[in-house]
Amino acid sequence: SKTKTDKTIGFIFFRNTTLFLTHQEQIWISGSGSFNDWNTLSMNSLYQNAQFLLSVPKLKDAPTDEGYEVAFAGRSNAGKSSAINLITSQKSLARTSKTPGRTQHLVFFELDDQRRLVDLPGYGYAKVPERVKAIWHKTMESFLIQRDALKGIFLLMDIRHPLTNFDTQMIEWCELSNLPLHIALTKSDKLKYGAAKNTLLDVRRKLKHRDTSISVQLFSAPKRVGLDEAHEVLDGWFEVSEKKKDPEV
Repeated sequence: SKTKTDKTIGFIFFRNTTLFLTHQEQIWISGSGSFNDWNTLSMNSLYQNAQFLLSVPKLKDAPTDEGYEVAFAGRSNAGKSSAINLITSQKSLARTSKTPGRTQHLVFFELDDQRRLVDLPGYGYAKVPERVKAIWHKTMESFLIQRDALKGIFLLMDIRHPLTNFDTQMIEWCELSNLPLHIALTKSDKLKYGAAKNTLLDVRRKLKHRDTSISVQLFSAPKRVGLDEAHEVLDGWFEVSEKKKDPEV
């Protein structure tokens, strides 16, 4: 049986029995992505309007510090670019690469004249000189602590390797800046549903006493798992809503 918090939005027939499923369960069972169109229909059009604004190596070259920004962070092989592309329903807005760590700048994507997504440099995996890594570290630290427009951090973690030292550093920066943090456990389709759910609960348990607002979800770009939940978090940080118009009489 389902709890009141579960959203039953689909069903399948199996041996004359109707099985009602949450979206998360549909993805694990179907595997083929046959339910993908539902996510696109529910997406706030704000994210589909995303377009590249600029890429800067230093914070001083960033856009004027006003409006709303949400930064995407994560280890270089955590699927950050794929997540941004899925969330914006665009195939190549954020560049994906077979060589993790390709993003070395702060990359800004404009949603409208007051709202931006920021792709932070991937960390912890890229094969670059230590001097370059030190520059990235300083730039990200300054951005997270000094940026007034920054409303939240969307942190991507590979569900098979959560809470690495680099992830912990990002969490500590959020605590220092009093920034809300949302964690997406990516590549959740690589695990069976039960194992993925257990990892989700374990990460939540380990972070529940942190000194900042933290939420955690399962996410998979290829299977579109967790897309609605991600949009809901972003809508809150950007202070947007898209109400359906009543039909004209």
